[in-house]
Amino acid sequence: MMRKLFIIVTLCSVTLYGCATNPVTGKRELGLVPTSSELEIGKQQYIPSRQMEGGDYTIDKELTEYVSGVGQRLAAVSDRKLPYEFAVLNNSIPNAWALPGGKIAINRGLLTELKNEAELAAVLGHEIVHAAARHGAKGMERGIFLQGAVALAGIASQGSGYANLAVQGSQIAAGLINQKYGRNAELESDLYGMKYMSRAGYDPKAAISVQETFLRLSEEAGRETDWLSGLFSSHPPSQERIDVNRVTAKTLPEGGELGVQRFQKKIAYIMKTRNAYEAYDNGIKALSKGKTGEALALAKKAISGEPKEGQFHALVGDINMKQQQYQNALKSYNKAVELNNEFFYFFVQRGLSKQKLGDQHGARTDLEKSTKLLPTATAMNALGNMSLAQGNQQEALQYFKIASSSNSEVGRQAEQSFIRLDMRQQPNNYIKTRINLTQKRYVVIMVANPTPIAVQNVKVKILYPDTQGKVMEIVKDVSNILSPGKSTIIETGLGPVENTNILRYMRVNVIRADVTE
Repeated sequence: MMRKLFIIVTLCSVTLYGCATNPVTGKRELGLVPTSSELEIGKQQYIPSRQMEGGDYTIDKELTEYVSGVGQRLAAVSDRKLPYEFAVLNNSIPNAWALPGGKIAINRGLLTELKNEAELAAVLGHEIVHAAARHGAKGMERGIFLQGAVALAGIASQGSGYANLAVQGSQIAAGLINQKYGRNAELESDLYGMKYMSRAGYDPKAAISVQETFLRLSEEAGRETDWLSGLFSSHPPSQERIDVNRVTAKTLPEGGELGVQRFQKKIAYIMKTRNAYEAYDNGIKALSKGKTGEALALAKKAISGEPKEGQFHALVGDINMKQQQYQNALKSYNKAVELNNEFFYFFVQRGLSKQKLGDQHGARTDLEKSTKLLPTATAMNALGNMSLAQGNQQEALQYFKIASSSNSEVGRQAEQSFIRLDMRQQPNNYIKTRINLTQKRYVVIMVANPTPIAVQNVKVKILYPDTQGKVMEIVKDVSNILSPGKSTIIETGLGPVENTNILRYMRVNVIRADVTE
């Protein structure tokens, strides 16, 4: 699947599909990404995108049905017919996003900041326009999407904490959902989103009130990371957007539904349990600072407020893992999976706890299950270590290679494990050499170690032509340990060289390099 997706990306990047009419604005514009690619990328990336942002909110399924109903009401009057889908994510950060092809999500944390259904329609209508007007596809065309897939550390969501662990094609999802839209795209989404609201029977002025709320919250939040990494980062509010929305509202019919009571009824449950999620979020922060006692107290408070939330039990498991209480951790992860068996993280952590307890089969089953939901460096690295312990080096290499693509600590660990294994088979791929001449015109070889791992017992084979044109060879040893980033010089004894052209026919191969333990 990853290979297929990158083929699509490559085609999108290099194939010119010519001019096309934007279905929303009616303007002629370049279209490098065909509709078929938009649809396929959205379809492939929707599940991993939701997983890395906290997974679906599953406790109150009626809430998702309600949000989807509002979204489909707007989609029905939009200017582009796409297979729209709407999901509510289990994430406290106020955010919403759209993938190409009409795949849209809104966080639980944003729903609790809205006052009525019309404001919800304003948010969803805005995201529908991003998909319908090809804003995500245009970002891909500009190369933002490819940069995001490579530089995950800079775009990973601070709230979920999972984006930087994504590997394989899921890295693309991280780039798509975290890309920042430009001013023109935001104003365009506001304009046509309000038109869709009006067509669907909602009061378009709600788009003004929701932007006023967002602007106020962004100013109050200041430098609070969670807020800035969410909606205000990818969809920055501004007084300009409010002013433009006021002008737009005057061009649209007066009135329309607000749906205050209906909306408040539908979000009543998440409002009731809001404090439990706040305790959980604070517990996550406490654990990240090593405050296990405080984190456990907050996790228990969260569970008492909402015992049906798997993430709360998983937090207890994480605390137990930190304390090396692996049996207790397993019990907590079992409870998390029992409550929600559709979230990758619970399977990753349960697999790791089983591994610690010696249940290798159970660990592998859980870790493999997690990668079906979201392939992560954590799971791939653990599977690599298990394969290595079982003597399957080739399989271990494959797992470590995948995990090493993650810009995370575990990704760097996997990279070192990969190099340690692969170095034995292909030392020439890692240890670099260069042929030089001394001032007295004798041949020396510079041997460098650019890897993050120290090596020893390095041997190099030097091939060179003699005066009769016959290929000769000599083998030289590096006597000292080559630390990461260090180099040394080997004297070959060849020379003095009168004609430097001979250097063009010399070859140096590294035939051995042992990793220091």
